[in-house]
Amino acid sequence: MRRMVPAFTLIEILISVMILSISIVAVFKIYNENQNRITYISERNKHALEDSLFLGEEVLRYHKEKRSAYDLIQQEFKPNKDKSRKALKEYMRDIYIPEPIKLTSGKEGGVTAEVNEIKLRGAFSSSYQHFKITSF
Repeated sequence: MRRMVPAFTLIEILISVMILSISIVAVFKIYNENQNRITYISERNKHALEDSLFLGEEVLRYHKEKRSAYDLIQQEFKPNKDKSRKALKEYMRDIYIPEPIKLTSGKEGGVTAEVNEIKLRGAFSSSYQHFKITSF
């Protein structure tokens, strides 16, 4: 008489392979989503650094205009190299500046300030605030 050796059935093996494959697919999906987020965040940070070229006071003169970084910084800095000048001219952003907001402290003779929002439109649109204390 033959003895039965304990073993897994074919159905049990197939079910375990299916569970394993589903979990691997889920891990790869999460990995891919994280890669996309990392790429987006790194590109966004790169553009935020480039946006700093557009955050001087002179930007407040341009509303609903497309300007290059060179247009905005040429008054303060004179890039000597053609390569630098060309790179600055290639980086363009649409500038939108809504009406300024006046802030007061509520007390007579208190601090008043003016807030301008600077919206830079493009692939990675962003918004910045420019604060200016008008009286102290």
